[in-house]
Amino acid sequence: MKNVNLKKPAALAASAALTLSLAACGGGSSGTPAPAVSPAGEDAPVYTVAVVKQMDHASLDEIAAAVTARLDEIAAQEGAAIQYEVYSGQNDQTTLRQIGNQAIVDGVDAIIPIATTAAQVMAACAEETQTPVVYAAISYPETAQLTGIGYVTGTSDALDTELILDMMLSQNPDTAKVGLLYSLSEPNSEVPIAEAKAYLDAAGIAYTEATANTNDEVIAAASSLIAEGVDAVFTPTDNVIMAAELAIYEDFIAAGIPHYAGADSFVRNGAFATCGVNYTDLGSQTADLAYEAMTQGMAGLEDVYQVAGGIITVNAETAQALGLDPAVFDGMGQVVEVQTTVE
Repeated sequence: MKNVNLKKPAALAASAALTLSLAACGGGSSGTPAPAVSPAGEDAPVYTVAVVKQMDHASLDEIAAAVTARLDEIAAQEGAAIQYEVYSGQNDQTTLRQIGNQAIVDGVDAIIPIATTAAQVMAACAEETQTPVVYAAISYPETAQLTGIGYVTGTSDALDTELILDMMLSQNPDTAKVGLLYSLSEPNSEVPIAEAKAYLDAAGIAYTEATANTNDEVIAAASSLIAEGVDAVFTPTDNVIMAAELAIYEDFIAAGIPHYAGADSFVRNGAFATCGVNYTDLGSQTADLAYEAMTQGMAGLEDVYQVAGGIITVNAETAQALGLDPAVFDGMGQVVEVQTTVE
């Protein structure tokens, strides 16, 4: 895993192909890619891209917007025409398979899946044609079996779990019990939850787990942690929990419980704090990588590119409501304060 500026990806050979343990894609339909705005002339090269979000929520929407904005910029800079369509799989593998199958039928030049399940399904769909699959925001590509595949590459937003828990203890050194809130269906949560347990065990801090796979279950799981009397809650880059953050953040605030999460989108939807990557930057870098894959091929690309993080994002409104001081984090990284946005 390499940490680089993806505007100029390193030219290292890709690993040998590895078969995904996913079913073949079934039939389905999606729209015809819509053309991006481009000043290209009639003889300019034309590239088509399918951008596939696993589901709709703030983080994935931000990444998709950054991807398409950067594709428009590239088209203008390179004198090319880049056509794209953005799809949402609604967190449903059948829907994702239909989208992926149709993208292959349409003959797209690249697929950009956003989030782990979307990437796994798109990689399976593209296996026969070897269409470039350039994923965005896969925290642990190796765990998700997305490495070692010649036509797959992308960007990782792997979480620094230890730093986030260090933030938790710097804010409240007397933390005695932590709630771990996540979804069992999210591959992104597997590694950081294991890391959190190891960290808390070593520190002698108790923890309790609450898992959920739907919005209603997330609300119930959050209520259970409040009832357990936890001092803080930790959630990784978990798409299921993120989609429900607006439904739970006020309950955590009312109970005096700070929610530390894996992405700034959680914080913009009411969670207390995070430390991670900027998803607009990640989306832009993913688009650069996709353009290189379409124009120069996959041979010079690595399995995965780790996007640099280190940005501490704090919700100023939540901090004030909880009586917490964001200045505690000043020596731990760049601190950015945001307000709650209901979107």
